[in-house]
Amino acid sequence: MPGAAQDCAFCGIVRGEAPAALVFADELTLAFLDRRPVFPGHVLLAPRAHHETLADLPSDLLAPLFGNAQLVERAIEQGLGADGVFLAINNHVSQSVPHLHVHLVPRREKDGLKGFFWPRQRYADENAMNEMAERLRAAIATEQRRAPG
Repeated sequence: MPGAAQDCAFCGIVRGEAPAALVFADELTLAFLDRRPVFPGHVLLAPRAHHETLADLPSDLLAPLFGNAQLVERAIEQGLGADGVFLAINNHVSQSVPHLHVHLVPRREKDGLKGFFWPRQRYADENAMNEMAERLRAAIATEQRRAPG
């Protein structure tokens, strides 16, 4: 498969060389159960082509990936009777497999999870929050200028 990495666990699944409990597949993506789920029904959705992070994903694959995330999210709610679904992507930090994937975790009222899985903190003050927002706006503007098309 073009764009596959020989030593990538998810590329092994794409090639059919590694076992996986597939729940969905099309020509661009595949979805399978996480082997160590937060809750049963925890699905990983990945592009078939090897892209390490969301930033590496070609823009023409964004709509297919997130369209299929929406499809799987609906299926988790409808098919498993979940009250909701938590979606997450780890880029580099906490990314156990360096192949882009979306976590889709079934949620239920009073399932024990409180917000995110990591400690949260407040900004020192309104100024600090505004400075961070400005830095991000500037970085987004820079990225938009770099983006092809």
